[in-house]
Amino acid sequence: MAFSINIYLRLALIVLGIIGGIVLWMTQGFWYGIWFLLAGVVLLAGYLLLGTVQSAAELMQTMDFDGVEKRLAMTLSPKLLYKTNRAYFYFLHGTVAMNRNELDKAERLFLQAEKAGMASDTEKAMIQFQIASIQANKNNWTAAQLHFKNAKQYKVDEPQLKEQMNQFEKVLKQRGMHKMGAAAQRRQGFMQQGGGKRRRPKMR
Repeated sequence: MAFSINIYLRLALIVLGIIGGIVLWMTQGFWYGIWFLLAGVVLLAGYLLLGTVQSAAELMQTMDFDGVEKRLAMTLSPKLLYKTNRAYFYFLHGTVAMNRNELDKAERLFLQAEKAGMASDTEKAMIQFQIASIQANKNNWTAAQLHFKNAKQYKVDEPQLKEQMNQFEKVLKQRGMHKMGAAAQRRQGFMQQGGGKRRRPKMR
């Protein structure tokens, strides 16, 4: 597990380091304040580049969606984040929106995560699979099949995601068989209506 500093402690140390360093520099001299100032600047740079994504991901593991949203809101700007963290920022936001059944918002955020660039094949597949699930919920099965096909192009290492994709594929196949059966029934009904004997007109 990666080392992380509590976000509230980090913010307090940033303020203490920068302000304290400046005060010491001005009152006691350069060498007294520079180390506090440098520590504050390094912590600030980490906050700007990494944001609050890691701690938000930890909250996501406990399904605390409100907590995830509040923690992500403490990120100053997603545009300043390091590429991978920016992708996860949008992905976590999209996961919260999807669990709240805000499908359009979730899809938009997942596409932003994809554009930012997820790191591994499993994560890229997860994005495509989530969008496929959203399209299926919207009853847009053509788009669902397209995104699911994209998801299957990646090498997935996570067993749970593999199982979810297998179940989704079964749903798609069952739907395809159902559509074929319904089409066959319509053709049969049309043939029965058009292929019956015509009544001979009366002779005058």
